[in-house]
Amino acid sequence: MTRRRGGRSERGFTLIEMLAALGIFLVVSGAAFTLLTSSQQRYQTESQVLNSFQEARLGLDQMVRDINDAGFPPPTFANVDPTLVTSAPFAWSPGYTVIPPSPCQIGTAGGGTCFTPTDFDIIIETNTDPSRDPACAPNCRVQWIRYQLGGPNGTALMRGVVDKTSGGEPGVQTSQAGVLAPFVQNVVNNSPTLQIGQFQLEAAYPAVFPGGAPVPLFQYTCDTPNTPQPCPGLVGTDNSPANIRDVAITLIVAAPLPDAATGRPRLVQLEGRGRRINPNQ
Repeated sequence: MTRRRGGRSERGFTLIEMLAALGIFLVVSGAAFTLLTSSQQRYQTESQVLNSFQEARLGLDQMVRDINDAGFPPPTFANVDPTLVTSAPFAWSPGYTVIPPSPCQIGTAGGGTCFTPTDFDIIIETNTDPSRDPACAPNCRVQWIRYQLGGPNGTALMRGVVDKTSGGEPGVQTSQAGVLAPFVQNVVNNSPTLQIGQFQLEAAYPAVFPGGAPVPLFQYTCDTPNTPQPCPGLVGTDNSPANIRDVAITLIVAAPLPDAATGRPRLVQLEGRGRRINPNQ
């Protein structure tokens, strides 16, 4: 009798099957890494936009508060020292020290006769915080607070504060070395025409710069005998920095880096309004 030896044959993956599996693995891994990279780029872009938005919002809030406080304390306070009361809610240049005062005329797009205030430059006269120096109360010094778009690269909104001096010129004193410091970065309101065109086309922001022109950072409304009106276009004492009642603020800020996925700039536009609550001088 013969016995048949039982056995079981086993076979593994063929080379072709191994290569096919490896190819599928590589495709899936590549798709996963591509998605991860895209998500990281999107996160970086959104983080930059959020940081720019937060910085711009804080800056806008500070400007509104300063404008609301403009003209405090008014000259009706019983004090003969001009450094302890405001001569006007908004200082101007040139001609601030002329007696009697001879305010310049406010214009737009470089018009008017004011060096300040302009579309991108304003000087506020106020005492924003009488408690900052308790030793001086109730005789606390008034300050000149200046906001000016410029800086080394032309896109930094600068802020500076100096104490008011008797017979001083606010435009000169706030321009001294070390007074103005960057306050909000990458402000693009006054961008060149070519860059505005890029924002409108590449960044798909056609409505941010109407007519392809720079957007004023500050727009002024003056008191008149009848009703408040835009200061440019008024004549005589109605069009005067000392007569400004409202200041509309438009802040357009670009993220520090373009969108990591598309390469396009990212912009944030914020608007606010400061209304002087203190009386005319």
